[in-house]
Amino acid sequence: MPFPEAEKETQNIYARSGEGMEETFAEAFINLGGKFIFCDSEQEMIQNINMLHESRGWTQMLCAYEKVQKLLGKYNMDIATPLVQHIEDADACITGCETLVARTGSVMLSSKQYMGRTAPVYYPVHIIIAYADQIVPDIDDAFALMKKKYGSDLPSMINLNTGPSRTADIEKTLVVGVHGPAEVFCFLVNADTGQYYR
Repeated sequence: MPFPEAEKETQNIYARSGEGMEETFAEAFINLGGKFIFCDSEQEMIQNINMLHESRGWTQMLCAYEKVQKLLGKYNMDIATPLVQHIEDADACITGCETLVARTGSVMLSSKQYMGRTAPVYYPVHIIIAYADQIVPDIDDAFALMKKKYGSDLPSMINLNTGPSRTADIEKTLVVGVHGPAEVFCFLVNADTGQYYR
């Protein structure tokens, strides 16, 4: 490791807020242009995804998260196609995540997730499913969780997504959705995943 001192415990200069991490994440995520939906249960999460699908009139929604695909089947909602191969013209894609970072409103993704390099970045709308026990206070906590989860077999790609894709490269004009999804939804389920469910 080129900078071993980076592994030393350092004092976090960002004070932890007194409010719950869910509220902290939601506020930061929304401020970045994300769309946040809190769900009391998995059933409510599936119902909300169905309402989003119907309201947008999507013709094809993909799902790269096996747990959600099984829940859709359980509630007899045939609205998402399992992402078994790269499909170019889908309207939206559902994925899980490794963790949510409360302070920055960021979502940590990795190549260990199914289709982890493609699913979160290719389609116009990215729908993230997360659970209450996946929220951590700050970025260092997220990396600590990854080390605990994977040990020495860390993913070859760890990506920290903060809001929808945006760039101001052209004439300093902010454009959203150029190098990735123009819209990002996060459905947070008020339940635990079970340890390290991907």
